[in-house]
Amino acid sequence: MNTIPAFGLGTFRLQDQLVIDSVLNGLELGYRAIDTAQIYGNEAEVGAAIAASGVRRDELFLTTKIWVDHYAKDKLLPSLEESLAKLRTDYVDLTLIHWPAPGNGVSVEEFMTALAEAKARGLTRRIGVSNFNIELTRQAIAVVGKEEVATNQIELSPYLQNRKLVDFLQGQGIHVTSYMTLAYGKVLADPVIAAIAQRRQATPAQVALAWALQRGYSVIPSSTKRENLASNLLAQTLRLSDEDMARIAALERNGREVNPDGLAPQWD
Repeated sequence: MNTIPAFGLGTFRLQDQLVIDSVLNGLELGYRAIDTAQIYGNEAEVGAAIAASGVRRDELFLTTKIWVDHYAKDKLLPSLEESLAKLRTDYVDLTLIHWPAPGNGVSVEEFMTALAEAKARGLTRRIGVSNFNIELTRQAIAVVGKEEVATNQIELSPYLQNRKLVDFLQGQGIHVTSYMTLAYGKVLADPVIAAIAQRRQATPAQVALAWALQRGYSVIPSSTKRENLASNLLAQTLRLSDEDMARIAALERNGREVNPDGLAPQWD
């Protein structure tokens, strides 16, 4: 796989047997991209679920993210090797810097250089960033080149459309991955989304995910329920009209759900 899959399975906040069951169910239903992170504390369980699934490694697209404690050049590669051991694989398909964490003492140049080294050593097939604003993405590009930044994984939902950042990324040819696409479930109760869902004979979740897919983003929704995992997948075949898309565009309210002190940048 040379490109980032449009649809993946997120594992944020899922622990222990919950994440094992979610990944097993997802793989049985046809998911082939799985997104985890060092800080999620579930890489070993994700690895166990993949091993139990019997799905071949070369059919999967695995993403993990380096946590801020491991950004220094002497820590990043060993931390990724530890992640690979937990995931029971020799490589991941994509490794991201999880948060820019400005002021934590490690420069963008240092951690992007270390990330590029991880790719050069074959520990990861692609590298990228997560939660970077325009200026920090520019700094990452300056270190490794824009063609090396496979994606910027950012919070995006009908309530937080991040247009300035998205326009910049797409102009640079950097793929956009949307997380929190359902805004912790808040958009599922939105009357505009609900009306579109009713008209399209779809669920509100399918509408929100289809909106992101039609905008060209990858999505990584998570669920502990098999029926929701199956239902979410159907968003890939839902086509929204220009009018639907315009109505969703009008829902923008800068509704950011995730903004941790010390980790997040100054948003555009």
